[in-house]
Amino acid sequence: MSEHKGDFATDVRLLRISAIAAVGGALSTVAADFLLHLIRLFTNLFFFQTLSTANRSPAENTLGWLVVAAPVIGGLLVGLIARFGSEQIRGHGIPEAIEAILFGKSKMSPKVAVLKPLASAIAIGSGGPFGAEGPIIMTGGAIGSLIAQYFHLSSAERKALLVAGAVAGMTAVFGTPIAAVLLAIELLLFELRPRSLLPVAIACAVAGFTRPLLLGSGPLFPLHTLPLGPMGLVSSALAGLIAGALSWGLSSWLYKVEDAFGKLPIHWMWWPALGAIAVGIGGYFQPRTLGVGYDVIGDLLQNHLLLHAVVAIVVVKAIIWVIALASGTSGGVLAPLLMMGAGVGAIVGPYMPGGEPAVWPLIFMAAALGGMMRAPVMAAVFAFELTGDANALLPLLAAAAVAYGFTVLVMRRSILTEKIARRGYHIYREYSIDPLERHYVEEVMTRTLQTIESNMPIVDVLRDYFGPTQKFRAYPVVASGRLIGMVDKAVLARVSSEQAGARVGELFPQLHPDVALPGETCRNVAARLAAMGLERVPVVEDEKSYRLVGIVSRHDLLKPSVSVFTEERQLEQFRRVWPAGGGLFSSEDGDDGDGGTSKDGTGGRVEVMRQKISVEHRDG
Repeated sequence: MSEHKGDFATDVRLLRISAIAAVGGALSTVAADFLLHLIRLFTNLFFFQTLSTANRSPAENTLGWLVVAAPVIGGLLVGLIARFGSEQIRGHGIPEAIEAILFGKSKMSPKVAVLKPLASAIAIGSGGPFGAEGPIIMTGGAIGSLIAQYFHLSSAERKALLVAGAVAGMTAVFGTPIAAVLLAIELLLFELRPRSLLPVAIACAVAGFTRPLLLGSGPLFPLHTLPLGPMGLVSSALAGLIAGALSWGLSSWLYKVEDAFGKLPIHWMWWPALGAIAVGIGGYFQPRTLGVGYDVIGDLLQNHLLLHAVVAIVVVKAIIWVIALASGTSGGVLAPLLMMGAGVGAIVGPYMPGGEPAVWPLIFMAAALGGMMRAPVMAAVFAFELTGDANALLPLLAAAAVAYGFTVLVMRRSILTEKIARRGYHIYREYSIDPLERHYVEEVMTRTLQTIESNMPIVDVLRDYFGPTQKFRAYPVVASGRLIGMVDKAVLARVSSEQAGARVGELFPQLHPDVALPGETCRNVAARLAAMGLERVPVVEDEKSYRLVGIVSRHDLLKPSVSVFTEERQLEQFRRVWPAGGGLFSSEDGDDGDGGTSKDGTGGRVEVMRQKISVEHRDG
């Protein structure tokens, strides 16, 4: 086995990035604590007219009809901040982070780091039905991005630090470090490499250890339920279908309302204030729908609310959340989804077979999150870490997976990617190992070479190699076995008539031509060819001897994709023909190597049928 081949492609810079990520994780925890205190400050200011950071619910207000004014004032302030500060503060944070990662080279401005938490605190503190996780994901991502920009890192390294800061902030808010890592993997990183996974995991671990110093420890919603009975799997699947339908309905409704806002004949700066009117009216009739609502989520999970109260909360929360979010204000989506999912579970729980009613708010909560975010593993682990209920882990996974499958089949895009698509960017969320990463230059290069000696006159090169009998588009030029360059018609076309008698080696004054090494990945060489505008590059044994061993072209780099085409598009079916003697297949059954038939353990024949059918995969 070649020494240059390993499980991962990485270097010692990973240690530096991981150390920076640890610092970013601690800073994101501090930022999360600051944001939560800022939300409490504005909550007390808007609803109780006091300067305090005490943890009070907006539902305790005594404003009467004046409660409608609080969200409207908050919406006006958010609109002004977005209009004259930074438009990037609009929205719920995660789509903006994805857009910065994929289309903005993971760069965020200092304005976002300051204005996003401020605008979100005002929006939530004035009664906006949002969570703090989206804003802190955006703020933590901005912190990570700014640190990376200070150290002059690459775009890929900035991405790792941006995501590390973002999910560290989520860890600080909810106390869910493992779910935060999964959120990074399923939603933000768009890759699974040590260069990104290690900094993210370290940042979340640091945030998890730092959180008790500022925000407290233990599960946010402690819960213990009994294991589900034999009907638990069926009921969990049904819960997933219901939650998937809920996710589809909320997402569809959200963007229809957003389209309606887009048709208004006024500047978008005023939209948050208009949406806040609905928030205020809803908050007057159902005060517990205002703000983050962590206390309501806890009551739903503990089944402390009457059925009619739960129905009213779910309906009003859904209406005001959709209208407010569509208006372009600032706030997160996780907490509202948790509340609405848990509420639906509390409503249908008494009718679900296979488990006690208390477990269904938790299962529906995870399923709604998995369907809406299209991150089923994150949703299941997130619900587990929020409650510490190990008995519910298996049904959580089943329900979240079914909800995820439902939305994948029914919805073209999620609530996250639809927002980005409306800005003109398409995101393909599936990813796998690039075949060019799995193969090396030495596996695909052309080894049979025809070289030109450097002392050969240019006129003879034109006659012998680029005349009517030309075999190749380009030829390596060597001097005593050492590569000095590549010559093609484009190079010779620049030669004047006075230079035609010169030696071909004189065309290459540089000592180090562009080359590839046998141990380089095909992906690395393909990127270099694209960046330099080359069609092919010679392959040398090492950069000291420059001994030519092959040539790799763009055509050669397509070879690894053939195996991918075969795996994805050609269907194979193995069928047994009537055996000569009866019995089951033995361990000798199988293909005989030529795609024909082979003998089984009974002396019969096994026919191998291969149906080579091109399968056109379409987006669901």
